[in-house]
Amino acid sequence: MVALLLVLVVVLALLGAVHWYVWRRLVRDVTAAGGLARRLGTAVVVALPLFSLAALVSSRAGAPFLFQQAVAWPGFLWLAVLLYLVLALLVGEAVRPLLRARTGRRAAAPASAEPVSTPAPADPAPVPPAPADPAPADPAPVSASVAGSREPELSRRLFVSRVVGGSAAAVAVGTVGYGTYGVLRGPRVKRVTVPLAKIPRAAHGYRIAVVSDIHLGPILGRAHTRRIVDSINATQPDLIAVVGDLVDGTVENLGPAAEPLARLRARHGSFFVTGNHEYFSGADAWVDHVRELGLRPLRNARVEIPAGFDLAGVDDVAGESEGRGPDFARALGDRDRARAAVLLAHQPIVVHDAVRHGVDLQLSGHTHGGQLWPGNHLAELANPTVAGLERYGDTQLYVSRGAGAWGPPVRVGAPSDITIVELASKQA
Repeated sequence: MVALLLVLVVVLALLGAVHWYVWRRLVRDVTAAGGLARRLGTAVVVALPLFSLAALVSSRAGAPFLFQQAVAWPGFLWLAVLLYLVLALLVGEAVRPLLRARTGRRAAAPASAEPVSTPAPADPAPVPPAPADPAPADPAPVSASVAGSREPELSRRLFVSRVVGGSAAAVAVGTVGYGTYGVLRGPRVKRVTVPLAKIPRAAHGYRIAVVSDIHLGPILGRAHTRRIVDSINATQPDLIAVVGDLVDGTVENLGPAAEPLARLRARHGSFFVTGNHEYFSGADAWVDHVRELGLRPLRNARVEIPAGFDLAGVDDVAGESEGRGPDFARALGDRDRARAAVLLAHQPIVVHDAVRHGVDLQLSGHTHGGQLWPGNHLAELANPTVAGLERYGDTQLYVSRGAGAWGPPVRVGAPSDITIVELASKQA
């Protein structure tokens, strides 16, 4: 508990420092003290992180769904904008001195180019006698000269701050805007061929539509589900695998958003395994609901597919807190190992268990491919594979980037996808 509180304090302190930095560069450095622009900018920088905090905690706190929807858009989008705003401003720190030096040289060039002429007087005037007790010189002209020399410097500094701040804001907003469009447009279909030695010739070309991380919630709703269902059905797959993180909320709030899943069509049916977010949203209730929609949950279970291979599914590791984690012995222990085995498991980290149990192909999601660059580098630290197809011993692991987004409805450098995995028989 103490460690958790310490981590929370560190995270809050870091967020506070980041927001102060953004305020300094985008508000204080570019506005007049006491002006309306500074007051408005300060209010925005204070309000947006409060929306973000509300968006993050409202669902698990059981807040009304309308409230969740109201805070989700500004709160989550600000987190994405903040990321790219800070990255752009840090790049601007390197550019800032170069711009100031360049503007300084341009300001000095006209002054040095003007010729200075001092015409000699025709008849020198007589020199008046010096007064006996001269009065002290008036310091006002000196002060005016100093102030005059500082005004161009202050003007250049303001100009550079506005150029750097404006450019950083434009880059951040443009990046997030394009990433949001990619999510709301819906996932693209990609195709991957996976050769399996044990697949019979009759199963050559068998197509499994893999979709993960749909993340229905206060932002992505029924229209998002409908786009995904239409894209999957258009490929006419033999089997559909929904590999976890379908929702971020309760059946009561999101049941209507999931209803289009009832229109999924495949020759050998649609199958579902839990992801970690199902356990934040009432896993048992969602398993019952997807069964009502026509999907078959595989909870540490296995079925024989008529094409000639076994399809198994395990509960997500997050279910261990409820006594329902993955049970590979139950799902795979007594099968005929002469047949190929395809495993549905939400998180890639269980691939080493899959290797030990003779799985030929594991289909996973969870990583989102990093979702927001450079998040892919962090995802690499926690997952054996972030996206795509890799081999571990005799087991091949395919990780989908997912069809939705968690938190900010934004993807940068990790486009959403639905993958058609086409099995290839080496006997063909």
